[in-house]
Amino acid sequence: MALPDELYNVKFAEHFESIKKMYLQDDRFKVICDNYCESIANAQIYKRKFESNFQKNQDFENLAVELEEEIRFYIIRKGL
Repeated sequence: MALPDELYNVKFAEHFESIKKMYLQDDRFKVICDNYCESIANAQIYKRKFESNFQKNQDFENLAVELEEEIRFYIIRKGL
């Protein structure tokens, strides 16, 4: 059974040999590591979604500002 990519991490560099052994030998440790890897993967997914949604939100806010200005100019031009 291969070690998940998320465990090849600078944060764990000094314990890497121990992690490799324990992951293969200790079921409880493996569950903890698998949960960690799943959490990392989910965080990356939601980060990408947030960034995408943030950009869409910014686009809509910018469009709203432009349209507000256009409404004001239209009212001024029509003078009603």
